[in-house]
Amino acid sequence: MTIASMLATNALALVLMQPGSQAALVVAGDVELRQEVTEVREFVGTVMPVKRTVIGSAVDGRVEQFLVNDGDWVPQGEPLAELLKTTIGLEVAAARAEMELRQHELTELENGSRPEEIAQAEAAKGRAAALATYAEARMERIRTLYERGASTSQEEMEEAVSMATAAQQTLAEAAATYRLVLEGPRPERLLQARAQWELAQANYERLQDMYNKFTIRAPFDGFVIAENTEVGEWVSRGDPVVEMIAIDSVEIQVAVPEAFIDVQRPGQPVTVRLEALPGQSLTATVTRVIPQADLRSRTFPLKILLENTPQADTFPPQYRLKAGMLARVSLAVSQPRSALMVSKDALVLEEGRSTLVFIIRKDPKSGALSAVAVPVRLGIEQGAEIEVIGDLRDGERVVIVGNERLSRRPPFTPVNVQQPTKK
Repeated sequence: MTIASMLATNALALVLMQPGSQAALVVAGDVELRQEVTEVREFVGTVMPVKRTVIGSAVDGRVEQFLVNDGDWVPQGEPLAELLKTTIGLEVAAARAEMELRQHELTELENGSRPEEIAQAEAAKGRAAALATYAEARMERIRTLYERGASTSQEEMEEAVSMATAAQQTLAEAAATYRLVLEGPRPERLLQARAQWELAQANYERLQDMYNKFTIRAPFDGFVIAENTEVGEWVSRGDPVVEMIAIDSVEIQVAVPEAFIDVQRPGQPVTVRLEALPGQSLTATVTRVIPQADLRSRTFPLKILLENTPQADTFPPQYRLKAGMLARVSLAVSQPRSALMVSKDALVLEEGRSTLVFIIRKDPKSGALSAVAVPVRLGIEQGAEIEVIGDLRDGERVVIVGNERLSRRPPFTPVNVQQPTKK
């Protein structure tokens, strides 16, 4: 900051009168009482993927095709590897045929009797009725002759009665058959057929699901970072096939000492700098504070979520942030408190001695202004300002330009106040 720019502000211009020399210009600002000042420290963190998974085989089989290499970007649902599926394919085909058979049987029962079957049963019933009528009439004729003492024998009479009875039974059977044909199958038979079809369908779907598992697919959009098998290798259920990560969003994991963990809260804003992106600062928020410490280091994991937007018009997508990068995170490590803040330009650092600021104070008797050196201790930094702890008060004026030429030894240098010219 130049003297000219300082004079363009509302700061006070002070003229230091030095005997035998030209007047030197100094500029003073105010000591300010700031609220909600917190101490901030920088911690080292690591960029971690939001999703990381080892994808295993859900079935036993031999690897027929291995379709990816480490470093490949794979969209969700795309195949990673194919297992040999000849046998399971035959089982699926057999199960499908069984299911279709049971489906046709159920459909046949649900559709009931065909018109031709009804007509056939009706004709059989009519034929039985005609035979029964004829047998009944013949029996009556023979009975009449027998009662008149005609030549009809007892045997003929019994035969006629038997034939009439048999004809009535045949008619009853044909009538019952006709009613069954009209009514269709029993409800219990329909339920049995439906249960058989559902069993066959479930078996087919089970085998189809197993068949699909012989193709191992990507569970999300991401990068392959490790190959765990090769073509021709036998894999058992649960054996790892590939390892994948997704970095469209990343988490920065920071280990926070237990002395500072009580201050951390989800939603707390933080500043992140990455070694791979020099000169850039990213603003993020704390998403999770894990309440379980590492027993060796006594530090608590703190996680910060960052969106990782890929570069435009690139395929596969190219991300700025990659897993494993070093990050430096600025975290608040104290509760908010009020503090006296001055411009860092007000500090006079003397080698081997305390840090000074020069305060402009008025003599109570003469009214003359003097530049008084006040030793201070430094506290929290906040941008271009810094906390000072010492014998000074809110609202006092502190020299921020020309203070290197002032003396800390009494008698203190008298100064004259001159209002700056506003531009």
